[in-house]
Amino acid sequence: MPVPVILDCDPGHDDAFNILLAAAHPAIDLLAITTVAGNQTLEKTTLNARRVCAAAGVRGVPIAAGRDRPLHGPRRIAEDIHGASGLDGPGFAQGEPDVPLDPRDAVTLVRDVLLARPEPVTLVPTGPLTNIAVLLLAHPELAGRIERIVLMGGSTDRGNTTPAAEFNILCDPEAADIVFRSGVPVTMFGLNATHQARATPEVVARIAELGTPLSALCVDLLTYFATTYREVFGFDAPPLHDPLTVAHLIDPSLVTVVRAAVAVELNGTHTRGATLVDLHGVTGRPADVEVGMEVDTEGFWDLIVEAVRTLGGRGTTS
Repeated sequence: MPVPVILDCDPGHDDAFNILLAAAHPAIDLLAITTVAGNQTLEKTTLNARRVCAAAGVRGVPIAAGRDRPLHGPRRIAEDIHGASGLDGPGFAQGEPDVPLDPRDAVTLVRDVLLARPEPVTLVPTGPLTNIAVLLLAHPELAGRIERIVLMGGSTDRGNTTPAAEFNILCDPEAADIVFRSGVPVTMFGLNATHQARATPEVVARIAELGTPLSALCVDLLTYFATTYREVFGFDAPPLHDPLTVAHLIDPSLVTVVRAAVAVELNGTHTRGATLVDLHGVTGRPADVEVGMEVDTEGFWDLIVEAVRTLGGRGTTS
């Protein structure tokens, strides 16, 4: 049976590919997409989710806007990586995409989906964890309706926004702390894993060879993403962070995981937003989080290319 999934995202170049993968693969039943401020403002990330769905012909999946700022502290965006639109690179048409915005807010949409389903649902957040934390705070009775939370964020090593902290967690450390301590099973794919999934020129060529409007859009996305990752981080190819979450749900063998205790630093002068991953059990805390470690990159990219092939040219670039 397909895994019932709600994506919570902040598109974002890598989020865009995660939407494509979740929409294309028969192992995933994509129930809803919710958006959060992160890579860009909420207005822009929500528009981008609708643009990606329109371009890929993904219709009938409700999209709802969520929180426009973290629980505490100032809002961050990643314009240096994702550009002024949050999805710079492709030439999206001006005007409204033909994929509508659901009138409900994100938390209400997730609540309604959880209550409507006969079986628990997997939440896949790939941006700041604000929406998920608000859901858990507002509706603790729904925790049992969540099968697991499979997230992109954190790292077992260093950060990418500060030396200690990864962007998604740093955007809202308090929300991340709530999620990790919620008691809902959590699987974390951090930078230590996602940096292995790099879109090399060979990968981009495979996508270009598909020869569809959607593949051309994907090439534009990856080309822009490669430029900013080279300029900001010195990477020779950009890592496609977020789709590791859905790839893991499709084929758990693609990423090896270990169990470890994970804590989020809330107060450190230099370490706020860091994920402290106890790989060696030195804290004595329960090893209650699955942490992604080694990635089968060839298998991962096979899934991405096949998703772009499957969705083909069904949509528009509006």
